[in-house]
Amino acid sequence: MRVMAAAVLVMESLLMGFALLIAKDDATATALWLGSILSFLLFITAGMLKRKGGYQIGSVLQLGLIAYGAIVTLMYFLGTLFATLWIAAIVLGRKGEAIKARLIAERDAKNP
Repeated sequence: MRVMAAAVLVMESLLMGFALLIAKDDATATALWLGSILSFLLFITAGMLKRKGGYQIGSVLQLGLIAYGAIVTLMYFLGTLFATLWIAAIVLGRKGEAIKARLIAERDAKNP
C-alpha cells in the first residue's frame, strides 16, 4: 500500500511543478508560493507514509491539489484524477496486504 501511495504523491508533486510553470505568468506571487508549498508537502508526505498520520495528511493534500484549480483550471480535472488514484492506491494496497498476510498464515500453518 505504501509504495503505491508514495508513488501517487510523488507524481502529484511533479504535477504541481508543471502547474506552477503554467501559472507563473498569470498567477499572483501568493498563489505561486502556495503551489510551491503544496508541491513540497506532497513530496515530503510520500516519505511520511511509514507513520499512521501520513495517510491523513496525504488525503488532506488531495483537497489542496483539487483546490489549486482556482489558479490553473486544468487542476480541477487532474486533481480529481489523482485523488482517485490516491483512493485506489489505498484500497488496492489494503487488499494486497490482506492477501499477503493470508498467504503467509497459510504457509506458516503448513510448515510449523
